[in-house]
Amino acid sequence: MTERRLRAVAATPLSEDLAERIRAAEPRLDLIVEQDLLPPQQHPGDHGGDPAFARSAADERRFEQLVDSAEVLYGIPGEQPAQLARTLRANPALEWVQLMPAGGGGQVKGAELTREELDRVHFTTTAGVHAVPLAEWSEFGLLAGFKSLPRLQEAQRAHEWVESRWVMRRLEGSRVLVVGLGSIGRLVAKRLAPQGVRVAGTSRRDVEVEGVEEVIHPRDLVARIGDFDGIVVTLPGTDETRHLVGAEALAATRPGVTIVNVGRGTVIDQEALTRHLRTGRVGFAALDVTDPEPLPADSPLWDLPNVLISPHTAALSDREDALIADLFARNATKYLDGEPLINPVNTHEFY
Repeated sequence: MTERRLRAVAATPLSEDLAERIRAAEPRLDLIVEQDLLPPQQHPGDHGGDPAFARSAADERRFEQLVDSAEVLYGIPGEQPAQLARTLRANPALEWVQLMPAGGGGQVKGAELTREELDRVHFTTTAGVHAVPLAEWSEFGLLAGFKSLPRLQEAQRAHEWVESRWVMRRLEGSRVLVVGLGSIGRLVAKRLAPQGVRVAGTSRRDVEVEGVEEVIHPRDLVARIGDFDGIVVTLPGTDETRHLVGAEALAATRPGVTIVNVGRGTVIDQEALTRHLRTGRVGFAALDVTDPEPLPADSPLWDLPNVLISPHTAALSDREDALIADLFARNATKYLDGEPLINPVNTHEFY
């Protein structure tokens, strides 16, 4: 019997070293990478590439012919949902798209595909690749709030050795709620629990997660959110999760609570969060994500002393590209062997 092979085309930057790594891991994959047609990366994890890069008209036609010949796409052209839609409609042979973001479901939703198109092609994300740096940043955000980072910075800028010392909150013995027990939330819990943190998590299902003492259904969030010293949000942005941590939940938080968001900005009602940061109900917020992004220059969040803004960069690390390449190779093996793919996109809720 003839061996099944897959023709894959890189539509996003991929170094030759990593391309060879993928080919070595799955020899049945015919991976095409035309470097002159791909924008250079400005940094690791830069899947869109240098925005100053432009193809000539002839090179654009060549690039489109290439991606339109693929059975599998590594990334989508320009990381643009509209380009995903164009490619899918121009290429009836396309079977599977490996998206670059962990929250790649948003790209699929943005492509505004028909149900028939959604059912025709497999979509997978890189969920899990970013879990370690985001879990580390979540700990950093909690500690920044618990250890009075804004007050320390203020005193340092004033060259003031504060004579009246103050009590800082301990991470050990605190209670932290992880809102979302996907790959990131599970790792957050796994890392916090050995430090003596009592961790609870939210899930719509009855699940058992290492390090999690209690699972709370999202419908009970308002009633229970006040039990916690820290809240870490890891959920993706979907219609179901929009403003899950809303005005009512924020009003019910424990005074001085620390909130960390490494999921999506839409999960938290940002207007309500701003109000409670001003009153001190929320003592500190570490936000790697906002709503919208980029955060507008006139947003009050920029100037609040008890807010730390990270421009959606906490997930990036120098290992990201290699981890995604390895994940893609494992997925290619599963696809060729007829096994379920890792990280399939739910094309109804788009996560």
